[in-house]
Amino acid sequence: MSGASKKRRRRGLVLIRFAAMAGKEVNHILRDPQVLLFALGMPVVLLLLFGYAVTFDIDHIPLVVVDQEQSASSRELIAAFEGGDLFEVVAVRETPEEVEPLLQRGVAKVGLIIPEGFDRELLRGDSPQAQLLLDGTDNNSAGMALGYANALSQAATKKAAERAGTPLELPLEARARTLYNPGLRSTVVLVPGLMVILLVMVAVMLTALTVAREYERGSMEQLFATPIGRLEVILGKLAPYFILGMVDVLLVVTVGVLLFDVPIAGELAVLTGVSALFMLAMLMQGLFISVATRNQMVASQLAVISTLLPSLLLSGFIFPVESMPSPLQVVASIFPARYFVHAVRVVMLKGGGFESIGVDCLAIGLFFLAMLAVSIKRFRRFVA
Repeated sequence: MSGASKKRRRRGLVLIRFAAMAGKEVNHILRDPQVLLFALGMPVVLLLLFGYAVTFDIDHIPLVVVDQEQSASSRELIAAFEGGDLFEVVAVRETPEEVEPLLQRGVAKVGLIIPEGFDRELLRGDSPQAQLLLDGTDNNSAGMALGYANALSQAATKKAAERAGTPLELPLEARARTLYNPGLRSTVVLVPGLMVILLVMVAVMLTALTVAREYERGSMEQLFATPIGRLEVILGKLAPYFILGMVDVLLVVTVGVLLFDVPIAGELAVLTGVSALFMLAMLMQGLFISVATRNQMVASQLAVISTLLPSLLLSGFIFPVESMPSPLQVVASIFPARYFVHAVRVVMLKGGGFESIGVDCLAIGLFFLAMLAVSIKRFRRFVA
């Protein structure tokens, strides 16, 4: 037999062993409906829960008003606050001292106090002063409410001054235009981030239990009696879960687009490619945990600790990585979730291609190769 024939025969045997290993894992999955329910049902359910329950959009902020001026200008300023969905007047009081108790009891979040002399300053051409009290226990809501209130106050005051014949000249008039998310909807930003968390949990948890289950059941020794190699075992166990993971990607993207109106500005091929690379990296991380622990309970606990916390806190999903302390930024740069969050948002919201996410793909690919190398090294043939 020639050398070329021997190589073809070896490649054929490798493919046969790989297919047998993958088929064995598929049978395990089909015999356990809970795996399919966990893999395909949980991401959709969690996406619906998080997508509808978690939001950073602020509207109907309870507002208490004190109008000591009682003029057309002060009423116009109050009307500007009532005109949209941002603020909702829940109480009207006579004196400023009555505002803080309402804020303390949580009846209102913002207090607007218009003092006497508001019109007089307006007619003189000065900038009239109104006081705004904010409940700072929720600093995020307070900051956004302050920004909205400043914009409404400037617009309403300028309009009243122009009607009175003493137009105010503001030192700077900014005309902003928001790109990629004009409505500033938090769902558009949250759903791609949720996609990362869900894929991480499913991929790592599923594969973290595969090899550990084989060791606990004693079937690993039977597997070692066959001529199958370590790489063939790893890739054979990986393949079925990779397919399940890509189905999860399709489900999550479909739900995000249909129910939450999340745009896909980029190409689906780019989104699919980076998702496949990230799925491989996460599956390999779960397989490494399984190989290293060889115990299902320990593997599941380690999988949760090494995936949920980093993907939730260190990925940029909620908190920008750039605003974290330098040591935490270094730690965050280890986990591929950080790069996948950035890549998914660039592709889905900005329409970027592979040239825009090249660094992200490189970092995820290096993590995959590192996990593959250590998994092969740790995957030794232990015989009971």
